[in-house]
Amino acid sequence: MSGLPAARRTVLKGAALAGAAGLGAAACSTDSKLGHAETPTPTAPVQLGSPDEVPVGGAKLYREQRVVVSCPAEGRYKAFSAQCTHAGCLLDKVEGNEGNCPCHGSRFDMTTGKALKGPATVPLPEVPVRVEGGKLVAGPEA
Repeated sequence: MSGLPAARRTVLKGAALAGAAGLGAAACSTDSKLGHAETPTPTAPVQLGSPDEVPVGGAKLYREQRVVVSCPAEGRYKAFSAQCTHAGCLLDKVEGNEGNCPCHGSRFDMTTGKALKGPATVPLPEVPVRVEGGKLVAGPEA
């Protein structure tokens, strides 16, 4: 009889660990989703600064405004949300034309928004961007 309680404890421990592992996997699944943070794109126009701050052929992260802007050609701009589509973390840096998510290592193409490396699989949402009065402005028109 002394072996029975130990076996039961082992089964219960195993069930508890399996349940905890399942919760962990659900909390960090590989399915992309817009994260739990604030709205991923600006809901009002946001001034970013001079267009000259975005290098031609490169990109600039505006972390505070939650936007990344690329300049594929002189005078042309594309903008995307800087919020990772996996778990909602903000990108922390842009290297070349790749944006990095510090939370789980997702990488994004800053010229297309496409997820290059997971766990994110969904591209970054595009954000309207334009030049108004000599300044880059992201978000919907007022």
